[in-house]
Amino acid sequence: MEFYNYIKSLHLIFVITWFAGLFYIVRLFVYQIEANDKPSPEKEILQKQYKIMTYRLWYIITWPSAVLATIFAVWLLCLMPAWLQMPWMHVKLGFVFVLYLYHVKCHQIYRQLQNDEFKYTSNFMRLWNEGATIILFAVVFLVILKNAFNWIYGVIGIVLFSVLIMLGFKFYKRIRERK
Repeated sequence: MEFYNYIKSLHLIFVITWFAGLFYIVRLFVYQIEANDKPSPEKEILQKQYKIMTYRLWYIITWPSAVLATIFAVWLLCLMPAWLQMPWMHVKLGFVFVLYLYHVKCHQIYRQLQNDEFKYTSNFMRLWNEGATIILFAVVFLVILKNAFNWIYGVIGIVLFSVLIMLGFKFYKRIRERK
């Protein structure tokens, strides 16, 4: 138990770097998709640079952070097995599962873009980028509030937060279209 705080700290550090990687990779997807519409040689120069940037971010920061966050999470659960009996932990693990689904979908998009397959618009990617934000908010509030978390208010809060993100996205899109 004397290592508990060290393990918890490492878990949090890698969760933070994992989310940072997820936030940034999708922004790079936006830029890479938009670069595809540029004239030559700008298109080729940007595409080459974005492929390098996404490769490094994905394999040097994001994937290792996801794996290490999971390793330290499992270690914490081994140190504190009673957490697995708590309802908030079941919900948190559900959100972590959704986060991994999001991560795997980002990996699929990453591979498509590396192969010059453009299946999504930059606007879709801007919206997709908010998925990790919603998961982050849900997990942080859940972990901090634990049993004090009121499920009804929590669900309403996440839905309202999602609606605000969508409205912000539409507002930003209108501003971009005017310019």
